[in-house]
Amino acid sequence: MAVIITDLCINCAACIDECPVEAIVDEDDNPTGEECYYVYPDKCVECVGYHDTPACAEACPTEGCITWDMPFTSEHKDFFSGANYVGGHNYGVEDADAEMPFRKEVSMDDRQARKPVIED
Repeated sequence: MAVIITDLCINCAACIDECPVEAIVDEDDNPTGEECYYVYPDKCVECVGYHDTPACAEACPTEGCITWDMPFTSEHKDFFSGANYVGGHNYGVEDADAEMPFRKEVSMDDRQARKPVIED
């Protein structure tokens, strides 16, 4: 995935307008059923090749709302299923054979801890 929008989301739509790959959906289309926006892991590229940092996090007015997640790659596909994933949602990653771009400078420890993308 790359980033997660947490339950701190105020549903303001600032992130949707900034996403260059249209990976973000509003609460009505959130497949987990949560009342917040959602980033599709198979679409998010962490703005690699578009911006210096993820544009959604730069645009978000809520501190700590957007956090790092594991890269959506075949190497990490077990992370995106069942109890390992957001709300126990099982995200189909059977076809996750191609590596999605991600920021390699962000440590796997920070991703697993879901550290905020933007820290003051």
